[in-house]
Amino acid sequence: MRLKVGGVTVAEYVIAPDLDPTLSPRPYLHPIRTLAGAVVTDALPEDHRWHLGLSLAVQDVNGTNLWGGRTYVRDQGYTWLDDHGTITHEGFDEAADDRLVQRLAWRDRDGEVLLHERREITATLVHSEAWRLGLSWELTATRQVALGSPATNGRPDGAGYGGCFLRFAPVPDPKVSAGELRGEKQVNGCTRERVDWAVPGWRATLTGASRWFVRTGIYPGVCAAWAYDKIQVVEAGVPWRGRFTAEFADT
Repeated sequence: MRLKVGGVTVAEYVIAPDLDPTLSPRPYLHPIRTLAGAVVTDALPEDHRWHLGLSLAVQDVNGTNLWGGRTYVRDQGYTWLDDHGTITHEGFDEAADDRLVQRLAWRDRDGEVLLHERREITATLVHSEAWRLGLSWELTATRQVALGSPATNGRPDGAGYGGCFLRFAPVPDPKVSAGELRGEKQVNGCTRERVDWAVPGWRATLTGASRWFVRTGIYPGVCAAWAYDKIQVVEAGVPWRGRFTAEFADT
């Protein structure tokens, strides 16, 4: 499925990927492009095969791995477990070139529903060289659900990833900043309203996180982290909502 701005395809949405269960299959956006056609995302990279463009992904959802790969286990480290779930497409309420409203289900390894989601994806022209992607979510549960990360399960060094994750295309020496903060070490874990990512030819401006998880060294990626250093609880019958935006501009 394609997202378009002014007739230009700026992203493709993979609704039901045929992936190995250990990758925690889920809908994702890839490739995402600038208006001039530069590809800004990566998917299924060799270093982390479960990184899928832009997607919602959490490593610990009531004990289910909806991130992919090995699970971080307290006092053991990363371990292969038979705990991978899926996020499944359940239908569209709206489907236009520039706006999708989707129903999804977050499921455990046995297919039981952990969370219901209503997702909205929009594509908007900013000016002749930039467009804005919006991704909003509403998660509901019939019983309490805890969203966790490797950090909440005991991993040190700011590994609070999981939430709305964007795996960027590989470009040498990307520049990341958040206000006066510069580089991965300063920006990772920050609470700034906006993060800027710049590489030759294009830049991205990201908003929509209470805490940011950032990597530029071992791989290029930014996550609006939902459980950076404490568990996020979705109470039964109480919708939990958020919105992430990414503005992509040719330079």
